[in-house]
Amino acid sequence: MIELRRLTKRHGRTTAVDDLSFDVRPGAVTGFLGPNGAGKTTTMRMILGLDAPTSGTATIRGRRYADLPFPMREVGALLDARAAHPNRSVLAHLLSLAQSNGIARSRVDEVLGIVGLSGIAGRRAGGLSLGMSQRLGIAAALLGDPAVLVFDEPVNGLDPEGVVWIRTLMRGLAAEGRTVLVSSHLMSETALTADHLVVIGRGRLLADAGLDAFVRANSRETVLVRTPEAEELAHRLRDTGGTVRPGGAGQADALVVTGMESAVIGKVAMAHGVVLHELTPHRTSLEEAYMELTRDSVEFSGMESGGVELGGMDLGPRGER
Repeated sequence: MIELRRLTKRHGRTTAVDDLSFDVRPGAVTGFLGPNGAGKTTTMRMILGLDAPTSGTATIRGRRYADLPFPMREVGALLDARAAHPNRSVLAHLLSLAQSNGIARSRVDEVLGIVGLSGIAGRRAGGLSLGMSQRLGIAAALLGDPAVLVFDEPVNGLDPEGVVWIRTLMRGLAAEGRTVLVSSHLMSETALTADHLVVIGRGRLLADAGLDAFVRANSRETVLVRTPEAEELAHRLRDTGGTVRPGGAGQADALVVTGMESAVIGKVAMAHGVVLHELTPHRTSLEEAYMELTRDSVEFSGMESGGVELGGMDLGPRGER
């Protein structure tokens, strides 16, 4: 597995990663989430030996990445889809990586087939679209048939077919017992791919939990109720311990109930002879739970006033600096 123990990275007075500890276990896809500037990429770079930690450790199967004799056979990584030399062909790029780690030529042909690039093996890497570059990066990560895989935003630039493909690939790799760590800003895709979540904000650990447990812990499930006797039912539900608010403007028959399951609401309504027209539970999405958890950790956010904030500059309604 991947193990982080009190991992810290400082750049001068700025702390990018702050006393971070968690494990990434085999047999599951672990989603690595956090707002922009949270420290995700820095953490991945320290796992892969590209940045040295200020303190703490990051190990893979008990060893630092720098101590692995043939690293690509143990760890596959995609941090930058444009990392290939632009004037090398797709085939030449993968062959150079294979030769550096003692990997057979036949494996190069195999991964080209896995990622769907066999037909363009002779094309220059610099001429590929972002989506094709992502596939080439994934091919490089798979080249050594490693037990541990680290992906940073792997679906960037992929079309819908490509997104489904990488999702299926990552879940298949985890099902084989491999360790898969993947960062993403796409909550809907993470909800379909990840089994476990690690969430950080401002370099600190905010959550380390299974997907379903995370959503439950960071949400308040509600029930939409529609009834011609909304005022009466609201009174009865409050007496029973529920929190009730109106369903919205122009919806006099609608109530939103928190802290009470739909079955209990139905029983209260029946006990008091209240007619129900609708009783619909609303389960919080991963995106909603994530936004709730990280709202105090967002470093870069838009303004709510008439101006527009771009890269830390406040621009007025006409764009004046």
